[in-house]
Amino acid sequence: MIRIRQLTKQYGSNVVLRGIDMDAAPGEFVVVLGQSGAGKSTLLRCLNRLVTPDAGEVNVAGLDAVNNTDTLALRRQVAMIFQHHHVVPRLSVHKNVLTGRLGAVSTLSSIFQFFRREDVALAHECLARVGLAHKADARTDSLSGGQMQRVGIARALAQQPRLILADEPVASLDPRTARRVLQYLRDASRELGITVLCNLHQVDYACEFGDRIVGLAHGRVVFDGTPDTMSEADLQRIYADPVEHAEEVAGGDPVERPASAPAFLNLGAGA
Repeated sequence: MIRIRQLTKQYGSNVVLRGIDMDAAPGEFVVVLGQSGAGKSTLLRCLNRLVTPDAGEVNVAGLDAVNNTDTLALRRQVAMIFQHHHVVPRLSVHKNVLTGRLGAVSTLSSIFQFFRREDVALAHECLARVGLAHKADARTDSLSGGQMQRVGIARALAQQPRLILADEPVASLDPRTARRVLQYLRDASRELGITVLCNLHQVDYACEFGDRIVGLAHGRVVFDGTPDTMSEADLQRIYADPVEHAEEVAGGDPVERPASAPAFLNLGAGA
């Protein structure tokens, strides 16, 4: 489903991704962990060409995401869920979800928002999947933050993608709501066979919901495995501080670290 080889991206002199290799299977829920600035968001944006890679190979759903000039064809296969909802507040919940079908209708239909009966039914089905069918006619700005994020998931599902990219989708939510949102996303992944690549900061959520965890540090993959195989030493590598990283790259002795990970890295820590 996803095949990435030696993916590289830099902005000026700042190298953000340094030869990333990773794969993801159909229906797999992959969580990407890492500090802010580790390259998580850039990685996701390279997969749908919001960002153009500098080098490497990226194959998404059989499409070349680096050299393919048909960006629209790629984005029909890839839906995105953002941290801050990106819904249209004045529209109804149902109409927000229907915007996920714009890529599947003609240009004229998209301008005037003429949707087929089956598109309308699909939007209702997607709302039911995230527990919001009863809110279909409500204005979206009347919803809570967690409900708006569920509208974002429903809209992504209405696109009928092969891949969903979720960039910190629960960063602004309380723990109970965050788990509910992630549960809906994981259930949809498993039941519909959609691959999900989800950026998170919370280690406990990653272990609870991820089929696999990819740890990024300083633009490199430093861990790739199932949650039960991730150790405290792996977490230390994922969350290594920049000073230590610079010394290791330079060939110097690494900075001495405590024997156990900081409290916020413990696998059982709360959100």
